[in-house]
Amino acid sequence: MIDRILDKISSRSLILGGQLFHMRCCAHILNLIVKDGLSIIANVIEKVRDNANFWTVIPKIKEKFIGTCARLNIQFKRKLVVDCRTRWNSKFLMLQVAIQYKEVFDRIS
Repeated sequence: MIDRILDKISSRSLILGGQLFHMRCCAHILNLIVKDGLSIIANVIEKVRDNANFWTVIPKIKEKFIGTCARLNIQFKRKLVVDCRTRWNSKFLMLQVAIQYKEVFDRIS
């Protein structure tokens, strides 16, 4: 794509005749921004991931989590999500679900 763009633009209008012309992918830039932002709360994400792993692996433990939800009058509508470390949107989904059960986590911790 860069070659096509360079064909359309006069190299005289670019610094060093376009030798250093480079264009980043918007999705890549967005991914870098999100990763940088998430690094600020990396310890929180790790704790949520550990909790989600713990409360979803063994059926008996999952039942205890659901029971605690019932005792606190919190509907268990969505099961806990464990993220994929390489996909930031899965981190978002994990945090989105976990925040619904914050009171449950506080109670059973």
